[in-house]
Amino acid sequence: MLTLATIDLLLSISEGELIEEITQALLSTPQLAIFFEKHPKLKQALMQDLPEWKQILRQKIKETTVPAPLAEEFQLYQYISTINPADFYQQLSGIADKLQQFQSPFAKEADALFKSFSVSTERPEYTSSRHILFMQRWRASLIEQVTVFSDTLLEKEKDQFLTAIQKRLTLINRIDPLLDEDDHAAGRLWDISKGPLHLSEHKIDLITQYAKFLKQQPELEQLAQVLGRSQTAKSVPKDSPTLEPFNQIERTPDTVPEQVSGIRHSDDILRLLPAELATLGIEGLEYEFYRRWAEKKLLTYRLQGESWQTKTVLKPIIHHNHEEQPRGPFIICVDTSGSMGGFNECCAKAFCLALMRIALADNRKCHIILFSTECAHYDLTSQDGLTEAVHFLGQTFRGGTDLAFCLKKTIEKMQDNVWENADAVVISDFIAQRLPDTLIHQIQNLQQHQQHSFHAVSLSDYGKPGIMQIFDHIWRFDTGMTSRLLRRWQR
Repeated sequence: MLTLATIDLLLSISEGELIEEITQALLSTPQLAIFFEKHPKLKQALMQDLPEWKQILRQKIKETTVPAPLAEEFQLYQYISTINPADFYQQLSGIADKLQQFQSPFAKEADALFKSFSVSTERPEYTSSRHILFMQRWRASLIEQVTVFSDTLLEKEKDQFLTAIQKRLTLINRIDPLLDEDDHAAGRLWDISKGPLHLSEHKIDLITQYAKFLKQQPELEQLAQVLGRSQTAKSVPKDSPTLEPFNQIERTPDTVPEQVSGIRHSDDILRLLPAELATLGIEGLEYEFYRRWAEKKLLTYRLQGESWQTKTVLKPIIHHNHEEQPRGPFIICVDTSGSMGGFNECCAKAFCLALMRIALADNRKCHIILFSTECAHYDLTSQDGLTEAVHFLGQTFRGGTDLAFCLKKTIEKMQDNVWENADAVVISDFIAQRLPDTLIHQIQNLQQHQQHSFHAVSLSDYGKPGIMQIFDHIWRFDTGMTSRLLRRWQR
């Protein structure tokens, strides 16, 4: 079977020009022009997708097979173009009949040319010119057929692409609350809407619903901003390759008695230990005392002073540079136990939505792990991130609490190169069992040697302090009724 690309090549039809024409027609569509006037960032994102779409069109052209009648007509054209004029005129009648069978647009014109030709063997130059004329018009007809077929194919692809774009634009327009913080997020939101969307109206409304809830809790949104934008500094020690002079003060012993510094053997009667004086008062030990005194072996106090002097030494200097840590991806662990239901559940989901918005604006990745006795994973900034987001928002919190298992999964994910600079955020009431010592050591190792940060967002005042000691930062948002009423009154 002949492909469209083969005929294009042999007939010298420029597929690049056809693709450029169809691209310009797509961009000049009134619906897109009006929308992109309001959202230039989305237009920029679409323009980044166009080269990939053009490549898909080229691949379609290479792989698309032409209709069988057109392929047979082209093969006949190739054969006839290789024979001499004499054979051409002998087969001209059969050529006209085959063109009729192929229902070729050139069949009628070919029949008229056949009838007008008068074959003359005495004037070969005339015969040759009519042969050339026939083949040129036939070639022009083939080019027109292939161009029409290509235009139809490209127009169909354009309509499909336009329909997909309009669906994505409609979806992005509906979840506009995600973009009200920073229009830079529009480009990322365009990227994460590329995946297949099989979402009901109810599920799409979940995003808008939790975005509205977040606006009703400004303290929660402010907490997400502080956590998401935080950028702590770390000390980076660097050894100097050269030795530099360094002055230090050192202590040396002095003979001037100032304080007791120990015990020694001597004959100093004034500084005898009480035990030695006791032996002098015992008649049987008196001579022993004198013998030891003569040999300077009596136990006496050692008194000496201290003298401080400056000494210059050469040693390598260690410089400490305080550098800000780069803002890495988010790994958000959300407790879905029964105690996290109700208002806590709304706060947790809205908080994740706020972190997702920050991740979109800062071009960071955002991954959510729901944990109870098992873990469920949602990648909110992947190509089908919107689908993942609505599936996460539709989950209910009715499980148990296995924080240790979730933290193990988080540590495993941090071993991946994509998540090597990730910050872990645990959203829970922290009413859970004690963490194993081995897990605590693993977390401390990540904090000290690999600069991973672990944040705790506590939604209760009853969390166990022993569990929360492992976190670098503890962010508290009390969801109790008293605190909720107090926050509402302060507004």
